[in-house]
Amino acid sequence: MAPRLANESSESAGRKSVGPAGNWVAALRDLAGYSAPVERCDLCGVTLEQRHAHLIEGAAKRLLCACVPCALLFGDQSARRYRRVPEQVALLANVRLEPAQWDALRIPINIVFFFRSAAQQRWIAMYPGPGGAIESQLDLSAWEDLVQANPTLVELEDDVEAVLLNRLDGAAECFRIPIDRCYALVGLMRSNWRGIGGGAETELAISSYVAALRAEAGGSADTARA
Repeated sequence: MAPRLANESSESAGRKSVGPAGNWVAALRDLAGYSAPVERCDLCGVTLEQRHAHLIEGAAKRLLCACVPCALLFGDQSARRYRRVPEQVALLANVRLEPAQWDALRIPINIVFFFRSAAQQRWIAMYPGPGGAIESQLDLSAWEDLVQANPTLVELEDDVEAVLLNRLDGAAECFRIPIDRCYALVGLMRSNWRGIGGGAETELAISSYVAALRAEAGGSADTARA
């Protein structure tokens, strides 16, 4: 059964795997039916391989594609205008998110990500929508309480790492993921959204996205559920 993004039901659809975790960019593009043009480094213009490094310009919340030399050069600058996005995905099995804690966050969709902005010196909550990423304007005191109760969350690197909370189909999962995976999630929602509720294609794409995270983190749908 495809997951429920909010509380509405959906028709079932045939499943399509996101494929090997090591080639997640290509797999997600295939799922979305997207054929990418030749990609180039946003800093020097050289042609890039399909899998390449990313840098984040934190102040502008801008993600840049980078070749290896530029990623090493600009990602390690002391001025830190750009920061290199890590690649590791982890399932934070020890983080407990009780139903009451989730309700206190008052997020209108069952999947959301949080990251800490170095420029703004605060946590930011965002969730994918049909028009792109939507920043929650709600009081994040409930999230701050959750962070204090789970020291693992404090270890995240500002701007380049995020915590993704997944509540689809009754799951209660917490992933530590690179910020570019959040952009990928937003892109999947935008490219697959149909009609008012999103449709089965959107739900299948998000379900496959989460399955790929589980596979890369070494977890499974059964062991990750609360």
